[in-house]
Amino acid sequence: MAAIDANLAPPPPRRQTRPLSGGGFAWVLASALVAALVIAPVLALIWQAAQGSTGLWSHLWAHVLAPALGQTALLLAGVGLVVTVLGTGLAWLVAAHDFPGRRWLDWALLLPLAVPSYIIAFVYLELSHPLGPLQEGLRAMLGYSSPREFRLPDIRSLAGAIFLLGLVLYPYVYLPVRAMFAMQAAGLLEAGRMLGCTRARLFTRLALPLARPAIAVGASLALMETLNDIGAAEFLGVRTLTVSIYATWVTRSDLPGAAQIALVMLVVVAGLVACERLARRQQRFAGGAQRIRPLEPVRLAGLAGWGALGLGLVPVALGFGAPLIWLLSEAGSRIASAGISAQLWAELRATLCLAGSATLAVLIGGMAVSFAARLVPGRLTETLGRLASLGYAMPGTVVALGVLVPTGALDRWIDRGTEAAFGQGTGLLLIGSGVALGYAYLVRFLAISVGGVESGLAQIPRALDHAARSLGHGPGASLRRLHLPLLRPALIAAALLVFVDTMKELSATLLLRPLGVETLATHLYGEAARGSYEDGAIAALAIVAAGIGPVIALSRIGRAKPGG
Repeated sequence: MAAIDANLAPPPPRRQTRPLSGGGFAWVLASALVAALVIAPVLALIWQAAQGSTGLWSHLWAHVLAPALGQTALLLAGVGLVVTVLGTGLAWLVAAHDFPGRRWLDWALLLPLAVPSYIIAFVYLELSHPLGPLQEGLRAMLGYSSPREFRLPDIRSLAGAIFLLGLVLYPYVYLPVRAMFAMQAAGLLEAGRMLGCTRARLFTRLALPLARPAIAVGASLALMETLNDIGAAEFLGVRTLTVSIYATWVTRSDLPGAAQIALVMLVVVAGLVACERLARRQQRFAGGAQRIRPLEPVRLAGLAGWGALGLGLVPVALGFGAPLIWLLSEAGSRIASAGISAQLWAELRATLCLAGSATLAVLIGGMAVSFAARLVPGRLTETLGRLASLGYAMPGTVVALGVLVPTGALDRWIDRGTEAAFGQGTGLLLIGSGVALGYAYLVRFLAISVGGVESGLAQIPRALDHAARSLGHGPGASLRRLHLPLLRPALIAAALLVFVDTMKELSATLLLRPLGVETLATHLYGEAARGSYEDGAIAALAIVAAGIGPVIALSRIGRAKPGG
C-alpha cells in the first residue's frame, strides 16, 4: 500500500549533493549489510534449486509446474481484468462526479483493503455454502425447499477466486487512479468537450490514456498480492505456484523441487515488474510544469446521484460489509457461548510479539539504509537502497523458502559447534526461536520502512545537517537529537503499516513459525482447513479490526482539495 503513491511521481532531477564528512563509512557498511540480508535468500534459493537433478526438473514441469503455471496465468489475467475495470471505473465515478454521499464513499471504497484475501475466502465459503444463509435465503424467496431444487455455482473454483480476490484488491488500482484523475488539468477535458467529445468519449479517449501509468502501478501491485496469496487459493481449490511451493516443500519434503518452483515464480514477478515499468515509461506526459486547475466534478442530482452512490456501495458491501457483519455475528455467538479461549489469547500475544519485534527490526534496517543514502549520496548507496527494497516484490513463500536455507545451515553449524564444545547441541535454534520468521518479515517488508524514512528525510533541509555538524555532532548524535524527532510522523506511519502487514502475513508465517506457535493468521488457516469456521471468526475479526485504521489513514492520500 505504501508503494502506490510513491510510484506515481516522476523521479526528481538528480542533484550533486556534497556528502557529509565523517562517520559515513559505518552507515554505508550498515546499509550494505542490510542489503546483503535481503539478497541472501535469493542466492540461497538459486543454490538450493541447483541441488535438484535434471530428472526432478522434468518431473516437476510435467506434473506440477505446467498445471500451476496455467492456473496462475488464468488467475492473474482474471484478477487483473477485474481490478482494472472496477478500480478505474470507481475512481472516475468519484473523481469526476458529485453526488450525495460522495465524500463518504471516497474513503469507504478503500475498506476492502482491511480484509486479507484468505479471510474473504474464509467468510464466503461459509456464506455461499448450499446450507448457508445466502442460498437458504434465496431458496426461501424463490419458493424452493432444498439444495437439490436450487443451488448457486460452487465458489470453490477459479472464477470464484478471481471474483473474491478482485473484491479485496481493486483498491490498489482505485487509489492511484483516483489521485491521477484528480490531478488532471480541467482545461484538457474542457478542450476535448469544446471539440465535441461526449462525457464517455472524454473518459475513453483522454482521461483513461492519461491515467495509464497509475493503472499499471495499481494493477501490478494487485497482481503481486495475488501471487503472494496462499490461503484463498488453497481454500478455493486453485493450484497456483504459491500453493505448489507449499505442497512440494511441506507435503513431499522436496526442498530442491520447491526452490525450483520458487525461481519460476520469481521470473513471473520480474515479468510483472518489467511490464509495469514499460507501461509507466511515458508517465511524464500526464503532467506539466505550469499550475493546473483541478478537475471539477459534474453534479449528479436526483435518481442519477443516488444511483451513482448505490453503484459505488456494491463493492464496499461485498468486499467489506458482508464479511464484517458475518464475522461480528459469528464471533459474538462464539464469545457468548464459550468465551474467548486461553489458546486464542496465547495466539494474540504471539501475533503481537512477532509483529512488534519485526516492526522494530524493519524500522532499524530502513533507517540504516536511508540514513546512509543521506550521509553519502551517490550511486553506491542508491543501489544498496534498491537492493534492500527488493523483498517487497517477492511473495512470502519465496522469501520463506530462501530464508530457510541459510538459517537452516547456520542452525546446523551452531548445533555442531555447541555439541563439540559443551557436549550439548542447540537443535534448530534460529528456526525454533522465531528468528528465521523475523528475518523473513525483515526481507518482505523492509521496502515500506525504506520508503517511509526516505520520504521523511526528504522534508528535512540539509542545512540542518551541516549546522549540527558545525556544532560538533557526528552522524549518530545528529540522528538521535535532530533527525529522529523530526522523523517521528514518518516512522509512526511506516511502523503502523509494517505492523499490520506482519499481522496479516500468512505465507511466510505458515512455513517458518516455530513448532507449537500459532498466530491469528495461522489459527484462522487451520480452522478453515478443518471446516470449523465459527472458531476462526474471532481471529479473523481481530485481523480485520487491525487493518481498518491504516486504511482510513491511507484514504487521505491523493485526495483532491478542491473537489473534496
